[in-house]
Amino acid sequence: MAENTKMITLRKDGVGTVKLDADLVTVIAALAATEVDGVSSMAGKLTHEFIQRMSGRSLSQGVKTQIDGNEVSFDLSVNVDFGRSITEVSKEIQERVKNTVETMTGLTVREVAVRIADVDLQGRA
Repeated sequence: MAENTKMITLRKDGVGTVKLDADLVTVIAALAATEVDGVSSMAGKLTHEFIQRMSGRSLSQGVKTQIDGNEVSFDLSVNVDFGRSITEVSKEIQERVKNTVETMTGLTVREVAVRIADVDLQGRA
């Protein structure tokens, strides 16, 4: 999936036009995923982590977004806490991202693919 950096027209009527930055959809998905209990962080490449530290931009790390008209698909890479059920955490990520994006944007979420990149051992005694 290729990342989009365009504006999406949500509504155009006699009152005016409502447009949404495609990057914002990616940020919404990442925030929804990180709110799931058991997700320690979004995953990213070393270069992404370096850029994040230098620029402070990390909200879309680990998320690839594809938008086709009013439908959107996500490919998320996450790190999970040790001891958590990967299947339960993944299912909750899919549900939370779908519900949050659809509620906030009005777009239809076609797919939420979840890739577990790592297990976070911090906090493990």
